[in-house]
Amino acid sequence: MRIDDIPEETLAAFRRGGVIPAQPLALNSQRELDVRRQRALSRYYLDAGSVGIAVGVHTTQFTIRDVGLYEPVLRLAAEEAESWVERTPFMVAGVVGKTDQALSEAKLAKSLGYHAVLLGLAALNDASVDELVAHCRKVADVMPVVGFYLQPAVGGRNLPYEFWKQFAEIENVVGIKLAPFNRYKTLDVVRGVADAGAKDRITLYTGNDDHIVGDLITPFPVKINGRTETINIVGGLLGHWSVWTRKAVELIEEVSAVRGQEKISSTWWTRDAAVTDSNGAFFDAANDYVGVIAGLHEVLRRQGLLEGIWCLDPEETLGPGQLAEIDRVYNSYPELNDDDFVRQNLDRWLAD
Repeated sequence: MRIDDIPEETLAAFRRGGVIPAQPLALNSQRELDVRRQRALSRYYLDAGSVGIAVGVHTTQFTIRDVGLYEPVLRLAAEEAESWVERTPFMVAGVVGKTDQALSEAKLAKSLGYHAVLLGLAALNDASVDELVAHCRKVADVMPVVGFYLQPAVGGRNLPYEFWKQFAEIENVVGIKLAPFNRYKTLDVVRGVADAGAKDRITLYTGNDDHIVGDLITPFPVKINGRTETINIVGGLLGHWSVWTRKAVELIEEVSAVRGQEKISSTWWTRDAAVTDSNGAFFDAANDYVGVIAGLHEVLRRQGLLEGIWCLDPEETLGPGQLAEIDRVYNSYPELNDDDFVRQNLDRWLAD
């Protein structure tokens, strides 16, 4: 499968930019898959106006692979996307592991109708740059790839400019999610894409949860053929946007309306701080991300989309003081939540 095989309108929507939530895993009190609520999450994201959905990624819990849930969860989301009458969403499947596993998962995603894979490289943290690029090329031979710069604090590794330039030269790379939580390393990716001559083929999405709005409004200067041009990060593929998703879509629409203007209101930086503060509560930054998944579950539980905050690992739960932090940001930034939108549609999303 090549980039050109993606439906034209779907690819165009991805390249314009927008919201791609990283879908959580809906479990019942026995820590078994809650099919009804898993479907409801997909319906929520699509109704909210998301460009697509990312499934089988960190927010979905990597251990779904160990308990036989990788294929069922990908299939459920694919079925909801296929039945969506408004448009064909851009569906991204998380792919991890060494080459044999990554190829197997990519082939499964392709068979289920996904458009691209988000390629995690944590299993190859000891590999050389050349070995990493060879791995990526093999996966890209199966289907389009979205690269993933994961911060070292949660299992990633430092990936130099040289890697990103070579990665961007792979013809079946359609996008990159930047999540190093580091401005210098974010610039390495942008420069690598520019120097590979891939500016128009590769679309950049932020995963920098500590600077979401800042990424979206920043025009990154690059030199292309001796000429100064700009590259923009046009969307977010984010666990953070698995909650309060409708407001995230509205935010992207507002950013798109002002992007490229010479003068940007200082209120954007106020909004950047508010979103970052909220993310710190949801992701449990105070406890080094111990409650990163459970925190998102807690917001969805409050809205009625999830029954509880259960994770596959019984030890994985909210961090110390995290519940109070979520209360605080709910009270501090009421304009950021989409509780009313969820309340108006919840019964329909939960219907069988």
